Amino acid sequence: MYDTLTTSYTFACPVHGETRVRLSRFLRLDELPGAHHPAVFRVEFACGCGHEHPGLVTHEELDWAPLGAHDGTRFVNLMTSRVEPVGDELVDLAATRIKAGEWPWSFFCWPEERPRPVYPSAFKLLAPAANGDRVGVAVRCPVCDRVSVNLVSRSHVDVPFVNDREVGVVEHLFEHDAASTLAEFHEELWSGTFDARRLGLE
Repeated sequence: MYDTLTTSYTFACPVHGETRVRLSRFLRLDELPGAHHPAVFRVEFACGCGHEHPGLVTHEELDWAPLGAHDGTRFVNLMTSRVEPVGDELVDLAATRIKAGEWPWSFFCWPEERPRPVYPSAFKLLAPAANGDRVGVAVRCPVCDRVSVNLVSRSHVDVPFVNDREVGVVEHLFEHDAASTLAEFHEELWSGTFDARRLGLE
């Protein structure tokens, strides 16, 4: 379902039959009640056909697949002349970067006034700008459990370890149900103002 090399998910589309969607084109993520190993998320995404569709992703597909875990793609290693799985290389690279203090995804927690590492499963709502490369992301902080809204580039969301140096932050404490509908969230987000915050994680 997830293609590591194109950083995109494959979903069914009633118009095209199948479509590839990057994470920044997700609109809403909700964890379904029930099994937690793995947890399953219902997502809504903006499809290339011009409509919004629902889909299902597991916790592993959302948080681990972008790092190369379980990627079955194979490549010819020119150093050894052997065909080897690319997943092992990608996981080793991700582990090395995390040990060096880099994190695949990060956001700025406004209540705590500090950057925090995060996984995509913490994203709740996303609202792409009508024009340009920016996307607003409502994120539930894994530490304080409160929702902050950041304005970031699409690459910040789509590509692991590509973190913006500065992000826009909405200086507002959102209640758990404040972003109840995507339309209300989108309207509130793009009518608000943002303050820049540095996003370096130590």
